[in-house]
Order: sequence, then C-alpha cells, then structure tokens
Amino acid sequence: MTFNRLKTTINLLMLLMVASVSVLIFSSCEEEEGFSGEPYFIIEDNPTGINAGVEGVSQKYVVRSNRPWQIVPQGEYDWVKTFPEEGDADGIFQFIVDANPTFDGRTASFAFVVNGQEQPVLFNVEQGANVPYINIEEESVEVASGEEPVTLTIDANVNWTYSVDVDWLSEVEVTEEQLKLSTTRNTGLERSATVTITTSDAAGVSAEVMVTQLAGNILIVEDFNWLEYGNAIPYETSGETRYDNWTDEEKARGWYSTPNSFSNDQQIVYARQGFVKLGKTNYGGDLISPKMDIVGTVNLKVTFKAAVYISAGGTVDDNILRVNAVGAGTTSVAEMAINNVPNNRAQDEEGIGNDIWAEDRAYSFTISGATADTQIRFLGGDFDLNGVGKGKNRIFLDDITVEIID
Repeated sequence: MTFNRLKTTINLLMLLMVASVSVLIFSSCEEEEGFSGEPYFIIEDNPTGINAGVEGVSQKYVVRSNRPWQIVPQGEYDWVKTFPEEGDADGIFQFIVDANPTFDGRTASFAFVVNGQEQPVLFNVEQGANVPYINIEEESVEVASGEEPVTLTIDANVNWTYSVDVDWLSEVEVTEEQLKLSTTRNTGLERSATVTITTSDAAGVSAEVMVTQLAGNILIVEDFNWLEYGNAIPYETSGETRYDNWTDEEKARGWYSTPNSFSNDQQIVYARQGFVKLGKTNYGGDLISPKMDIVGTVNLKVTFKAAVYISAGGTVDDNILRVNAVGAGTTSVAEMAINNVPNNRAQDEEGIGNDIWAEDRAYSFTISGATADTQIRFLGGDFDLNGVGKGKNRIFLDDITVEIID
C-alpha cells in the first residue's frame, strides 16, 4: 500500500467516526428531550379556517403530533379564543367564537407553533356582520278585566321605543329587555290594542304584539306560563321549585301558599313547566289566588284544570281537592274528586301520554257573596296527611279562570 492510499484510508475512517459520534449525540439529545421519530403535526381534515355565523360557534379539532405545539393569536381578540392553547402530543382543541352583536364583520388569525417552529399556514376565523333586529318573545298577550300588568320581553340589538294608541294601557317601566305596562279596569266588552316597537337606528326594523283585555266580567285568567321549572312530564319531579324559592317577581303576581305548620312551615306548592303541583308525601299544600278587582258583592264561577299525581310505575295518589273562599264568600262545594289521571311510562311504552290540560278536562265551582276581599284557596287533601289514606294527595293545577256570573 502506498503512502497516499494509506492516508486516504485513514481520513475516511476518521470521517466515519465523526459521523457516528454526531449521530449518537443527536440521538442522545432526542432521547433526553423525550422525542422519537420524524417530527410531525397534523390537524385532522387539514382545516385552514372557520366561517362562523353571527350566532357564534364552538368548533373542536383533533391534532396528531409528536412534538409540543402552541396556538398563537396574531392580534388581540376578545371575541374568539382557543382551548387549550397548547399541547405536547395528540389531543383535541377548540375555537370558541362569541356571537357578533355588531353590524361589522370581523377576522382573526392564529399561528401554529410546533417545537418552536411556526408553521407556514395561518388559521383564519371569519365572522359575518349581524343585522338589526327587534323580536318580542310574546306572540300575544291576554289579561283579565282588572288593573292587570302586561310584560313584554324584548330581544333587540338596536335602541328601541314603543307606541300604543289606546288610553287603557299605560307605562310602568321600560328596561333594555322589558316593557312593562298596566291596564285600567275594563267594565265593558273585550278590547284589544297593538303595541309597536320601532328603532331609529335602522330603517324598516320593527315588531308588534296584540294585547287583549277580556270583558268586564273576567277577573282572573291564569295559565302559569311564567313558571319554567322542572319537567313537563307530571311524574318527573326533578327541578320542580317550591313556592318559598320562587323569585320575587313571580311572587309579586299575587299567588300565595300557606306555610304548613306540620312540615316546618314549608309552603308546599311547586312550580313546574307552566303549571303547579300541590303537596308532597305526608303533607298537603295549598294555592291561594290574588284578591280580585270586584266592586260591591258578586257571584263568581271558578273554572280550572286539574290532574292527580301518578308515579312512573302507575301508583295513583289520593285525589281529593278541597276549595274554599278566603275572606268573603261561600263556595258551592267544599271538595271534589279529581279523576283526571295522566298516562305514564307503565301505561304507554311508546311515551304517548294523554293531554291532561285538554279543554274537556276542566272542573268548576261557584262562589256566592264575593267581594274585593275574596281570595280562592285550592288544597290537596289536607295539610297533615300522615295516616290519612295513602298519605299522598298531590294535585296538578293549571288554567284558572274566574268570572262574574251575575
């Protein structure tokens, strides 16, 4: 072997040794950092942005990666955010876009930084401009003949004013989300008025609702639609709310329940989805009406819908409903049997139940000698039901109407 060939061979061996050491050093660093394999970062379906509606959106994405990653906003945005903002491997993140109440579109951009290296494509979030609107939650309003409150719930993204062209509706209070009016007493025939909501912020944007006041002989029309607790299925009791936990606004409507001295003075009437339930196991509860706008002494007819409690398994409570006049007046009956029994899962495997609030399921009685001091009491059985019958006498009530009959 010549000297030059020997020198070349030695140089090649040295280069191989250096390369081997470099590979070992690189591998050692990789192992120290806990990484292995070729780096990758993939978002499933390769999205590059979101086009969100004005109502906002929460959109989730699945990321596959073997390196730490971050989502970095390219500006200051208070209407869109990511959660989480970073990860160190496979995971799920989401973009949360708020509703856009403004009349301007908006765009936000985010970068993905993987192992300290920003990826070449930005993720863009675009949201269109809102449009001016005014909505009234109530499709129509019907009230009795007395001095009755009228509350309209307004959903709008513009400043608004109202107008009404009758003198029997007057303003009580105006807030950003509600218009509260009051009627004068109606001594004649049924009457109606249109309340119109308009804005000067946008042309052609308005809403209106019809308010009807019943004839002078209708004193109470109560559907309890202002109660929104628990479940509409009678035997599903979770979420129902006892009277002492109703809001001040709900209590201000004038309905009341007597504290039951046999049950720690609890007021045992429960609010449900547009109806009420009287009583619980071993104890009855009552519901007392507001006083009525009565002039002099009159006779009344009380009409209402009622149903007796039945469990999901098909066990029916006792069904006695007692009624009486608080203050002046005498009822035509002291009690009545409620024979309206709702269907339940045991009776109807397909979940089809009877309509316990159908028109032909109404009950009624009269009160003679009623005055402005008269109130009407409905009581499920008795206040103390321990040792009485089944010990359960729960009654559902809805759609109470009171009218002067002569």
